[in-house]
Amino acid sequence: MALQSSGVAFRKILSHFPEELSLGFAYGSGVYRQAGPSSNQKNVMLDFVFTVDDPVAWHSKNLKKNWSHYSFLKVLGPKFISTVQNNYGAGVYYNPLIMCDGRLIKYGVISTSNLIEDLLNWNNLYIAGRLQKPVKIVALNENVTLRSALDKNLKSAVTTAFLMLPESFSEEDLFIEIAGLSYSGDFRMAIGEDKTKVLNIVKPNVAHFRELYGNILQENPQVVYQIHQGRLEGFQQS
Repeated sequence: MALQSSGVAFRKILSHFPEELSLGFAYGSGVYRQAGPSSNQKNVMLDFVFTVDDPVAWHSKNLKKNWSHYSFLKVLGPKFISTVQNNYGAGVYYNPLIMCDGRLIKYGVISTSNLIEDLLNWNNLYIAGRLQKPVKIVALNENVTLRSALDKNLKSAVTTAFLMLPESFSEEDLFIEIAGLSYSGDFRMAIGEDKTKVLNIVKPNVAHFRELYGNILQENPQVVYQIHQGRLEGFQQS
């Protein structure tokens, strides 16, 4: 079930940031309701990712608009921030716990080239994994390479999930496998993290997963997608 955060609200938040985004999206429980202990949270934090062609130029403009968003690294300038972004962790620089337009948000910045690399090769599956689940796209330019990589990421997720499923399975089984891909190597799922997290993401949002993957499944030659029954049948290998 989608929360009642309208596109207008997202665009108002986006207006506080430099416009040069190749892709911007909101994700997580602040956008799509999840089951479990946190399902009734009110005013839950909104999570955003901003993809930019030139991180140095973008951070330079954002520092002028939103100096207070940054940690002490801001005094070292946009080049240093971009170096930290590109060379550590998953290639994403996050500014957390920001009040923006009356909402608590956090936002990560990643370069377009690093995102494309992750979408195509699953270098770390950090942002690529988030984009295998329903997200709210708030900005997308005409970068053909990026759009192709976004599509390839979804198709790769489907193909990988097929390998872990029996010959006949429900679409919910498939979506659970897909949603779990980015958590499969995450030690937090073994110690302390809610082990039902994947189920809590998928079960209230099957319709959104179906919207994301429906066309890919209908066109996939490996299965017959029985949409009205919500089931998929694989072809036996001779």
